[in-house]
Order: sequence, then C-alpha cells, then structure tokens
Amino acid sequence: MEKKTLTIPYEEYASIEELGEADRTLLEAAVDAMKGSYAPYSHFNVGAAVRLADGTVVKGANQENAAYPSGLCAERTAMFAASAQNPGVPFEAIAVVCARNGSLMLNPGSPCGACRQVMAQYERLAMKPLRIILGSGGPILAFTGVESLMPLIFNDL
Repeated sequence: MEKKTLTIPYEEYASIEELGEADRTLLEAAVDAMKGSYAPYSHFNVGAAVRLADGTVVKGANQENAAYPSGLCAERTAMFAASAQNPGVPFEAIAVVCARNGSLMLNPGSPCGACRQVMAQYERLAMKPLRIILGSGGPILAFTGVESLMPLIFNDL
C-alpha cells in the first residue's frame, strides 16, 4: 500500500475588485441572477452565471418546490439554459454566489455533487478546463477545472 495526498490548487481574492474584468462581470451577473431565486422554504438564495466561448453570459437561480426535491439548483438552471439556448457553444466559466435572506454569505458556497457532475460533462464537451468562481461577501475563490472541486470525478470513458 502507498499513501497519497490530493492537492487542490485555487486562487483566493479578497474582493471583487481584484478579479479581472471578465471574471468580475460574470460574478456580477451571478449576483444579479439571485433576483430570480425562488427559495420560500430554505431562504437560501443562489445565483449562477455561465460564460460561453462566444462571450454570451447566461444566468440562473435556484428554484424550490413544495414537492421536494422537484426544485433545481442555480448552477444547473444556468448550465441547462445555456446549453439549450446556445447548442454546441462551449462553456468557459461559471460563477456562483449564495445569500441567506438576501445577504451574501460571508464565505463562498460550493456547488452540490450533482451540479459538479453536470459541470464535468460540459467541461468534457468543451475539451478544456472550466473556470469556476465562487463569490461571497468575503473572499472569492477561483478554481481551474471541475476536478479541483470533485477529485476522482465520474467519467464515462
């Protein structure tokens, strides 16, 4: 037996002002997307924005339903809309923000496993790593590639 360690590289920014223009615009779109969040049960609002290779930005927000688990996460809402509205256009980046009762969380939220798996599928279709930006009212984290968030990812190859 051999013990091994996984290392997860990421960037941490103190504020949105430290981001490059493209990432800042995407994160601002994710914050704006939260306006469409429907979270009457959890009061946990999530906004996401996907940037496509042609520069198009598609937004999504979490949608809850009384018949749990019939709702959908913001990340998948944005990714599915982006793919449906722009078939064949690769994804470049996704930004995600979370709020509780309308106030940004102090630390970044992280996509659920189902959202990570969907990100992995679109990353594979794009044949290049997806940039993932997790925003908050405090630090902002940026990852290159879904495997940074979900090591040993399921791959159907």
